[in-house]
Amino acid sequence: MSKTSINRYDFEFDENLIAQYPEKKRDESRLLVVNRQTNKLLDKRFKDIVDFFDDNMFLVLNNTKVLNARLFAKKESGGEVEIFLLEQLDGKRFKALLGGKWKSEGYLYINEYKLFVSKRDDEGIVTVDFIDANPFEIMDKYGHVPLPPYIKREDNELDRERYNTVFSKKIGSVAAPTAGLHFTEEIFDKLKEKGVEIFEITLNVGLGTFRPVKTEFIEDHKMHKESFSIEKSVADKINKLKKDGKKLVAVGTTVVRALESAASQFGEITPCENAYTDLFIREGYQFKVVDKMITNFHLPKSTLFILVCAFGGYDLMKKAYAHAVKDRYRFFSYGDAMFII
Repeated sequence: MSKTSINRYDFEFDENLIAQYPEKKRDESRLLVVNRQTNKLLDKRFKDIVDFFDDNMFLVLNNTKVLNARLFAKKESGGEVEIFLLEQLDGKRFKALLGGKWKSEGYLYINEYKLFVSKRDDEGIVTVDFIDANPFEIMDKYGHVPLPPYIKREDNELDRERYNTVFSKKIGSVAAPTAGLHFTEEIFDKLKEKGVEIFEITLNVGLGTFRPVKTEFIEDHKMHKESFSIEKSVADKINKLKKDGKKLVAVGTTVVRALESAASQFGEITPCENAYTDLFIREGYQFKVVDKMITNFHLPKSTLFILVCAFGGYDLMKKAYAHAVKDRYRFFSYGDAMFII
């Protein structure tokens, strides 16, 4: 079987379209509605999304909360080292990346706090042990919001609020589930008035979601694992609504991957706690539970754009992205949204 070149998922792109700041109001972002039945595109504002819902649809959100995962520490010699926390291993131990030189294990200091850091493994990852300190208190006090590298500025207090969704609860991600950033309590109230039920799951977004594809062929790319949890009551309700013929609207690629992973074995959602997924959704994948998707605009040649092409159809997605580029939509984490119906 022939393999698929990553170049298939390239598209022309102006870097000036990368949103450096969020819109003043979450729901004032633009919304491109993409209809897979008619191949039509509609230009709207995100607050208009309520008009495209009815009581035959229900919504699933990712309620993860972003860690203030960037920390600046001092070596015993006095040199500064940046720590990027990736994933909690247990109470006080995290996987992390270090900026700068680090040859062996040793201690780092964040003001009065002492951390023990292992030497780098073959992938450049270290283990950080916060020893006698509460890592979440340290992150809250000294941590920085881990804005993506394409946002060319330092984080600020606004990012602590706006790089999280209004429904974020369970801390554990190093990147935001960005499709959810556009929602407001007012939108949720209007959806509920229309009879739309809303459910939450958790997928802790890791760097693997945004890791660039460096292989020539997409089949050779390996996804990093990310943990997710789905409560039994939520799984049971989703399965019942699907059996009743209701349409599941996934908010973001993280929700798509979690639900499709949870359904991959039996065709319906299996409840789980701290399960792991490395599911790489690409063209040819048969979606089992997700019917419609809300998503932001993604990088060329990314696993996220590949997923969107699998869901929305390659030709239609190329058309939608070309329209978005031409019409100056804002791209990536703080950018605008797309609703694929």
